[in-house]
Amino acid sequence: MRVSDVAVVSLALISLAQSVDAASRDSSPMKRILILGDSLSAGFALRPNQAYPALLTEKLRAANLSFEIINASQSGGTTEGGLRRLPAHLKPKIDIFILELGINDAFRGVPIAEIRSNLQAIIDQVKARNPNVRIIIAGMQLPNYASDDYVFAFGQMYADLAAKNNAALIPYLLEGVSGDPLLNQPDRVHPNAAGQKILLETVWRVLEPIARETATQPSARVQ
Repeated sequence: MRVSDVAVVSLALISLAQSVDAASRDSSPMKRILILGDSLSAGFALRPNQAYPALLTEKLRAANLSFEIINASQSGGTTEGGLRRLPAHLKPKIDIFILELGINDAFRGVPIAEIRSNLQAIIDQVKARNPNVRIIIAGMQLPNYASDDYVFAFGQMYADLAAKNNAALIPYLLEGVSGDPLLNQPDRVHPNAAGQKILLETVWRVLEPIARETATQPSARVQ
């Protein structure tokens, strides 16, 4: 091969490499949704693909929205436990964060101030790593068997946290599911597969506009 031919091949390879590099830079990284919750989001006693986080994947795909869902939920999860588990899930960048914790704390009688403090600490950590993250807080309510100050303060806590952190609020994750024997497992606490489909729609009403807006923005950067 002549020197001139070598030069032509070299230039072609350089051009190809530059084109591949440019294409790589132009392609948008996969955006991520992190869900940190308890048994309601973990899909207690159900197959993983029956829980609403897995069902959201299909919803997003059908809406032509490209997101990876990381479900960091754990049955029996508390706000303190969520705070401990959170750092391991913050290594990749997060674009949308869904926080669903607190009801197990309330069942244990944990003071509202402590529950609120833990939830705020979780939000603060997520924001510190992902300043542009969009946050969705899944609210919960206690049964009305003891409609006292604690019950009211627990329900109000989620709205207050959402307002303080400029977060979107799902007023009550179990709306339309709680108390219905046809939508819950025999324990009357955990949604069955049909109940999880309703949870999906409840979450989707809040998530969809946020996901569409986020999809058009540059991907968040981990600090």
